[in-house]
Amino acid sequence: MTVKQLRAFLAVARTLSFTQACEHLHISQPALSLAIKGLEESLGGRLLIRSTRSVRLTPEGESLVPLAKRLIAEWDNTEELLRQRFTLQLGRLAVATMPSFASNLLPPALRVFRQRHPRVNVTVHDVINEQVIEMVRARRVELGLVFEPEATGSLSFTPLFRDRFVAVVPADSRLAERARLGWPTLMTRDFIALQRPSMVRRLLEQALESRGLTLPAAFECHQLATVGRMVASGLGVSAVPSLCIAQMQELGAVCVPLDDPVIERDVGVLTWNTHELSVAARALKKVLAETIRTPGLAATR
Repeated sequence: MTVKQLRAFLAVARTLSFTQACEHLHISQPALSLAIKGLEESLGGRLLIRSTRSVRLTPEGESLVPLAKRLIAEWDNTEELLRQRFTLQLGRLAVATMPSFASNLLPPALRVFRQRHPRVNVTVHDVINEQVIEMVRARRVELGLVFEPEATGSLSFTPLFRDRFVAVVPADSRLAERARLGWPTLMTRDFIALQRPSMVRRLLEQALESRGLTLPAAFECHQLATVGRMVASGLGVSAVPSLCIAQMQELGAVCVPLDDPVIERDVGVLTWNTHELSVAARALKKVLAETIRTPGLAATR
């Protein structure tokens, strides 16, 4: 049983005329007769009784009419829904992102995406870097925004920019007047760190350990916003990715370029490398590539 056969049957059932049904469907009478015959053979019995003067429905044909109408309506609705999704007139998209990206760089990109595709709804899961990777791997989301993983396996990473860590110091500190800071100087102050298993914490520890240094944590917390508030209050200093510069400044802290050693890592989009992205996911990935810019260290001064 095909959609074409059901449309042919409904046209005949509505007009009780093969001639009028042919005109409505824009097909020849032999083609219409073949469609009806194929439907009857598929279902196992006659649906129409046709004479030289009239056409009437069998009881089975009458029972098929409401069912066929519902099937055709559902088919047309499905077809229209998919067409809207392919043209981004309608849709839903889920992305996962580390909190530092979600609160700083993602909102401007989503604003552009919303302006272009106002009927596509986006769900944002702001979770730690490791959870983003797991959500993409489990196909709970199509896109993940993360620091480049050490191993991708079945996943594909597309870099957006290279992020360099900066020092975060109190506004009234002498360190805030420096053009740049080295880690040995920064570590003479109480350090405020994110708790493990934060990717930010791990990147800092790995880089410092390679230089024979140990990250001293006088205070630990879960959220970057808390780090910024604690630094602004004069409790200590910290180091964060450049993508957090604006957030730290809004909280009242000052960011200073940081080196000795320079700590940097690519930030980008994580996807499955064996599955085609939806049209909506491809559109958002394009917007991210167009709108995300490397956070400038000049913005720290």
